[in-house]
Amino acid sequence: MIKFARFISWIGHPLVFVAASVAVVVGTQLGLHTGLPILLALLLSTLVPTAILLLSGVRSGRWSDADVSVRKERQHFFPWAVPFSLAGVLVMYLIHAPAYIVRGGIVTLALFLASWIVNCFLKLSLHALFAFYCAIILFRVGAGWGTIAFLLAILVAWSRLFLHRHTPIEVIAGIALGLIGGFVIGWR
Repeated sequence: MIKFARFISWIGHPLVFVAASVAVVVGTQLGLHTGLPILLALLLSTLVPTAILLLSGVRSGRWSDADVSVRKERQHFFPWAVPFSLAGVLVMYLIHAPAYIVRGGIVTLALFLASWIVNCFLKLSLHALFAFYCAIILFRVGAGWGTIAFLLAILVAWSRLFLHRHTPIEVIAGIALGLIGGFVIGWR
């Protein structure tokens, strides 16, 4: 059961879940000619730099793990994650991505900022936040995609509790913020 929970937690890592969700949105809503440059731009401006930041933070000992599970350590993560998220928004704007992609980037940036503020009081689950955020958005793409993502998001929340990475209130706070962000972008 621990291996399964770790596997689900890995799939639910915000970088993995968000990258897969963006790929689904771009792949189903845009043609290859338009979608591939957008996907590559997001990977290069936001996701890859964040992955490098996480890995280098773990290797240097600055963070205990790639989830940045210690609340105190997150205070050193957000000052990097927010500018990377902002870079993604700016790149999407500059390459003339569709408005809903730019809006998604803005809401993602707002979620990072809100998480940073909440982190002063509570280490909310970023896994749960981004899993539920993406699930709600994927319901706009299609009921099948949304259902799969929502079921996976529930498993992600369970895994964070099962692995003792978060308390129930931390997971609930992440879910709530993710649902709010998803509804803002998906049902404006």
